[in-house]
Amino acid sequence: MLMSIALILLVGILTDFISKKLKIPSLIGFILTGILLGPAVFNLLDANFLTLSADLRKIILVIILTRAGLALDLKDLKKVGRPAVLLSFVPATFEIIGTMFFAPIFLGLSLLESALLGAILGAVSPAIVVPRMVTLIQEKRGTKKGIPQLILAGASVDDIYALVLFSSFLTLVQSGEFQMLSLLKIPVSIFSGLLVGLTGGYLLAKLFEKIRFSSMVQFLILFSLSLSLVHLEAVLTWLPFSGILAVMAMAIMLYRQMPTDSDKIAHFYHQLWVPGEMFLFILVGASVNIAFAFAAGFLPLLVILGALLIRMIGVWVSLIGTNLSFKDKLFCLIAYSPKATVQAAIGGVPFALGLASGELMLTLSVLAILITAPLGAFGMDFSYNKLLEK
Repeated sequence: MLMSIALILLVGILTDFISKKLKIPSLIGFILTGILLGPAVFNLLDANFLTLSADLRKIILVIILTRAGLALDLKDLKKVGRPAVLLSFVPATFEIIGTMFFAPIFLGLSLLESALLGAILGAVSPAIVVPRMVTLIQEKRGTKKGIPQLILAGASVDDIYALVLFSSFLTLVQSGEFQMLSLLKIPVSIFSGLLVGLTGGYLLAKLFEKIRFSSMVQFLILFSLSLSLVHLEAVLTWLPFSGILAVMAMAIMLYRQMPTDSDKIAHFYHQLWVPGEMFLFILVGASVNIAFAFAAGFLPLLVILGALLIRMIGVWVSLIGTNLSFKDKLFCLIAYSPKATVQAAIGGVPFALGLASGELMLTLSVLAILITAPLGAFGMDFSYNKLLEK
């Protein structure tokens, strides 16, 4: 197991270096590296270590959510207004509906399984979008109309919306039956997650104000509580509760109460994301069954591309009534297309839980990353000079 960890880190560093030289997203290189290191090709990773990959992905998901929460100022949502709120859930909803239409036809999935798959595919990637929007703000591209801020704010909440729906749909699929009463669990889980997270963040801020811990200790306390909230979701079987939403809400409240200290805490999460990104995408690649992916043929591609097209319609609908030009809206369509981080974190969960369609969902998650991540990244890099005003 120790050799597997060392191998992932060393090969991951080399892969990151080569990817940057070739000017391709590092996560693409990590996934391909994982496929090579995994059982499908060279089988160099310890089998016992691979069994822990589901838990490791949960830990990395906590890192992703907390990073986003510690950077999300609620004032940004108010500034960009209605379009940001609509972008928070309309595109993902359209993509889930699109998946529920295409997946039963091409893949033979049930409506519930298709909804679960749609929730997996429905989140935009902060790992690809956020750095590029920060660059646009620095270069003052599209900032007069608030386009980078709009995408940043909307994309941050978009991930949480998709993750909450994923958690709710997963519970419904595991129960094996669809009941209208089960739909009530979704708003209850959202409300309870928000309540616990916001309350926890407020109390934590008061604790940090009263007892001046070092930034490292503050990070460790926040990280431990975040992991506990995710575990609490599994323990509270009698109460619908979204642990992932609670984690995000706690980080948002902490940032609101003490922004300066939160920036220092966020620094540790940024550092932790460096090895976390390697482990996340390499382990996802290692879990892919190449033979199964080839056997599935081109039908998964039709589902991914068809649902993505429906998603773009959702983005366009969200921007109706704004002062954005056709070029501005076209850039938003491109910026809202790449998948990566969330799909890598949750794509393998149904498979790890033993769902009949779990391996197919994992395969589609990886294909969605391999297709949309480079297209979205390259699309933004090559179009922003032409589409956005300086």
